[in-house]
Amino acid sequence: MSYLFELKKNNLKEIPEKDFSLEKDIQNVIENNVEELFNLKLIKSEFTINNYRLDSLCFDEENKSFVIIEYKKHQSYSVIDQGYSYLSALLNNKSDFILEFNENMDKPIKRDEVDWSQSKIIFVSPDFSTYQKDSINFKDIPFELWEIKQFSNNFISLNKLISDSKESVNKVTKKSNSLIGSVSKEIKVYSEEDLLKNREKTRELYEPLKEELLKIQGAELVPGRSYVTLRRNNKIIAYINIRTNNLKIDIVRRVDFSGNVTSKKISYTIEDPKKLFSLNRRKDNRSEGYTYQMKDKKDFNFLILVLKHAFENKN
Repeated sequence: MSYLFELKKNNLKEIPEKDFSLEKDIQNVIENNVEELFNLKLIKSEFTINNYRLDSLCFDEENKSFVIIEYKKHQSYSVIDQGYSYLSALLNNKSDFILEFNENMDKPIKRDEVDWSQSKIIFVSPDFSTYQKDSINFKDIPFELWEIKQFSNNFISLNKLISDSKESVNKVTKKSNSLIGSVSKEIKVYSEEDLLKNREKTRELYEPLKEELLKIQGAELVPGRSYVTLRRNNKIIAYINIRTNNLKIDIVRRVDFSGNVTSKKISYTIEDPKKLFSLNRRKDNRSEGYTYQMKDKKDFNFLILVLKHAFENKN
């Protein structure tokens, strides 16, 4: 149960939670705001493939991967069964997904331009049962659970359920002959350990940086194929690129996936008297930001201040 209060003259007044009448109501909220909430582009609502109907087919421009969003108002369904069935349908019908993308998006994409290993499912529901939460309590399962609530003052809350398990889903299934195993062969959920393996010098730089960043209220570190992203409310603040002997930190100042970043408002600048940071723009004109090469801890405190400044001022 979620509670929301309004503070007036030191007195709290509860703002009642409202039920969503239909699953479609949840879907409309997410699809109309999917870029703001998840940094995704909506390709198609109610996309049908084989015998499955996917609620929202989306694309992650950053990772070049497909993302399926499913909405549930009730708790009587299996996250595991539905999730892996949908991912299997995706992996076995790649051409159909490419075709759907090209028919609905401005710029076409080729099959080999997609990172299929980063495909995932997002489930959105007002509530998940204990069984549903426990069923995805693995470190490498390609699902996300988000609980959505609405309140009588038109406020909406969205909360991601985080697993702290270190157990691999592959240890509880036979990879050679199971649906989970076949999907797991192609889809990879990356961890910090994957990126830091055999990079002890880089680990010595990354661990204290991670410790300080996680002290920031609302900060989240999300591993990817070659970097870790610092995020606030699911928006990327910075990329921490894991290299053999150093960290390359790209702090995002503004971004536009359509390739017109100069049209976006600059939300912050940094004071850099030592000229430690360089201001760069990607060749495809999709993002602009500051880059810092972290080879040692000499300017560690200043780096943390800059990252905090970006975190607090990023739109």
